[in-house]
Amino acid sequence: MTADPATGALAVIIEREMPFPPEKLWRALTEPHLIEEWLMTNDFQPVAHHRFSLRADWGTVECEVLEVEPNQKLSYSWNALGVETVVTWTLAPTRTGTHLRMEQTGFRPDQQQAYSGAQHGWPRFFANLEQLLARTA
Repeated sequence: MTADPATGALAVIIEREMPFPPEKLWRALTEPHLIEEWLMTNDFQPVAHHRFSLRADWGTVECEVLEVEPNQKLSYSWNALGVETVVTWTLAPTRTGTHLRMEQTGFRPDQQQAYSGAQHGWPRFFANLEQLLARTA
């Protein structure tokens, strides 16, 4: 568990070393048909201020792209079920591929259920992402 000492806000952070170049991961993070395969149905565009939705059987996540640095960084708001957070992806090339970091920040201390859900959900999304990357060119 990571908490901001000033606000008590919680963050979910997942880091993985992936044996793929940043460009391949970037495509999986920014192309709607690929996002759908590992995350949710969406109308994403990698353009700052673009508003988009992620849709699942449990509901919808309303988002807005905050920052786009191709093959390096992607950040967007993540608003679902009354919880407003920010998801930031950071890609750093390594000798053997890419170091991928995902950070979802802004969970208030009274949002333990949402925080716990994110802690359990993101590892599954990461597993789906790794499977997608392994089977696509």
